Amino acid sequence: MHILYEDKHLLVIDKPSGLLSQQGSLDDSVPHRLLKDYAYVGLVHRLDQATSGVMMMALNKKAHGHLAKQFQDRKTFKVYQARVFGSLPGERGQIDLPLRCDWPNRPKQEVHIEGKSSLTHWQCIERSQHWSRVALIPHTGRSHQLRVHMAAMGYPILGDRFYAHHEAKSMAKRLNLHAASLAVNHPISGKRMRFFSSVPF
Repeated sequence: MHILYEDKHLLVIDKPSGLLSQQGSLDDSVPHRLLKDYAYVGLVHRLDQATSGVMMMALNKKAHGHLAKQFQDRKTFKVYQARVFGSLPGERGQIDLPLRCDWPNRPKQEVHIEGKSSLTHWQCIERSQHWSRVALIPHTGRSHQLRVHMAAMGYPILGDRFYAHHEAKSMAKRLNLHAASLAVNHPISGKRMRFFSSVPF
């Protein structure tokens, strides 16, 4: 885990795959590591444990409130990259499928008519014989949204132990989903800022 940006109000890190975004049953997480060096670490969004990439924290309560509201009001702009199974049909498209918790199989999510509206835009970046590289832009922030949407479309993310079939799961040692960029307004100055992380797969 290394720092991409830091000032008095916010901290942006490059989260590795496998590290929890928030404190849980394990005694290792993003806050657990950062609280050794910072007096206040306020989470304003999360990444799945298996997802890597750009993640932002507030370093004081005022910044925390401003940043959290931006995520809540969808004023941020996030771009992910993924490698998915198969060759995508076309160059770009959108997935508009409602999602809800799959209660008997928590923490898995499922497409369901009674779920919350969920929208993802995708754009194919690269194709090989067995997989495609895709940019994913979530316009809603549902749990596991990108993973469920791609699987529902028939192109599960490689290495996804929850939603990929055996062949797609076995094609990568880790979930091939990475938060490649994040744009927000600075909580104090209001300046638009964008942060990037290199895709590791």
